[in-house]
Amino acid sequence: MPTQLVSDASPDASPDNPVGRVIATEYGPSDKVFRGVITSGAMVSLVVLTLIAGFLLFRGLEIFRDFGFGFITNVVWDPGDGIDKATASFGIGAMLVGSVVTAVIALVVATPFAMGTALFLEFYCPSWLRIFLTSVLDLVAAIPSVIYGIWGYAVFMKYGTSWGRSINEYLGWFPLFNVPAPIFERSPFIAGMVLALMIVPITTSVARAVYSQAPRDQIDAVYALGGSRWSGIRHIVLPFGRSGLIGGAMLGLGRALGETVAVYLVLNLVFRINFEILASVGGNVASLIANKFGEAGEYELKALMASGLVLFLVTLLVNFAATAIVGRTRGTES
Repeated sequence: MPTQLVSDASPDASPDNPVGRVIATEYGPSDKVFRGVITSGAMVSLVVLTLIAGFLLFRGLEIFRDFGFGFITNVVWDPGDGIDKATASFGIGAMLVGSVVTAVIALVVATPFAMGTALFLEFYCPSWLRIFLTSVLDLVAAIPSVIYGIWGYAVFMKYGTSWGRSINEYLGWFPLFNVPAPIFERSPFIAGMVLALMIVPITTSVARAVYSQAPRDQIDAVYALGGSRWSGIRHIVLPFGRSGLIGGAMLGLGRALGETVAVYLVLNLVFRINFEILASVGGNVASLIANKFGEAGEYELKALMASGLVLFLVTLLVNFAATAIVGRTRGTES
């Protein structure tokens, strides 16, 4: 632990002219080593991220020079004849929209389940069962995404298709659920549900960790005044843990935006902006890169690198926004 040293007051101090003492902190050898390791790890992470961004920018700079901002807004992906660059046309607008649509679906579905699971584990579940369920939750969070994709394709697809058909039948008057052609397989809805299953463990773990830090004295005060357990959760725990829930949801959103294999297996890759979430049309930037990388020519490979840079920056912006929201929420709570 750091040692606080308090220096003597200045000799010029007097009752009429008081001078405050200077408080300095002196770290021991173990503290200095720990601070050095943590600082080095943070710097290495920053350097690695900078190198990744620099590499993607270096490989994709020609695409940004040739297409400009249209590379982000256009919806056509045509490598041309593979020889003359003038015949090629690249744009990831449709894939960016698809990434956002599937990630938002996952976030909307996963957040209520994550919040309910975190509250159950922390305030309703018996202690002996909580340990087991928490271990299972951490284990589920470590499952590779390809497993989720295979499960979504082999098991969930038929159920998701049936749910999509029912939603279209009863709520087809709403534009998001209107499908011109009755094809509901491999839709953004199914991809979003698979992504929701993937991000529930992350969001739950973060929310539960914050809920566990809720002030127990205030919760006990609610009980002493005759309030129920739900009253303590509603008035104390939920406001206190709002920042944790938002932070966990944003972490899940970041994973959903960059997910590759699971989306590739359960969603059709079609270059068209699609807000009809039940239709069998969609895609995202990560699945585009995975689908095109193996057969891409030199110029198309640069376009894929530029796509990766755009996805990298979008994920970075989401993390920055999450930090700002959590910081503002904590400031409001204090």
